[in-house]
Amino acid sequence: MESIDTKSIQLGRNVERNVSVASALWFHLICSLGIVSGFSVSRFVCSIDIVSNTDHFLMILWAVECPIVILMFGVIRRDSSKCSYLRAVGRGLLGLPTGALVIALCAVALGAPVGKKYFLATVNWSLLMSLFTVVPTATVFGSSFADWQRLFANTRPVGSIDYMLCVPAHGAILGSWFGAWPMPLDWERPWQEWPVCVTYGGVAGYVMGLCVSFGLVVFSSRGRDHVKGE
Repeated sequence: MESIDTKSIQLGRNVERNVSVASALWFHLICSLGIVSGFSVSRFVCSIDIVSNTDHFLMILWAVECPIVILMFGVIRRDSSKCSYLRAVGRGLLGLPTGALVIALCAVALGAPVGKKYFLATVNWSLLMSLFTVVPTATVFGSSFADWQRLFANTRPVGSIDYMLCVPAHGAILGSWFGAWPMPLDWERPWQEWPVCVTYGGVAGYVMGLCVSFGLVVFSSRGRDHVKGE
């Protein structure tokens, strides 16, 4: 009897960590459209670009994407019967500045320039990267150390929701890292300034991560259907 109850609990957890392929598609499309909308507002409404007005461009980008990410991932929060939607939204809002602080410190430790000239750009870039990496997981799992460790220290996603959290975050981090490569080169191009090329890399990596994440969701869904068929 005890083994049956244990299996039932585990099955419930697995179901909770999965969403349908259609839901995952909507999530990925809306998050992608948020990025496109941020670029469009900056370029066509405010008439600014990332090279000439970096800090304002980044502020618009994360401000447009922020409500989309938090409100969307609040829907698929864990333990929805115990955690209200507003509480999940609150966790996401708290995770935004917390993640930005950690990311900014890591960036400075890895060689990002400091000083008054770069302060606002670094703050807004860190907030954007926090939206890509920290906020979704904070909204869904809160401060659960076991889940954070599983996703980011061990990189062991166990369901479609985990893929939606883990893969785009890793994509944004890797994209930013690759985007930083042209910065020390002596080409003297304006887009080599911090954090322009890093932002392009992070956004590109995030979007690629969304695509890979959706592919993994589809693959895992087919695997579950195959197991059920047996």
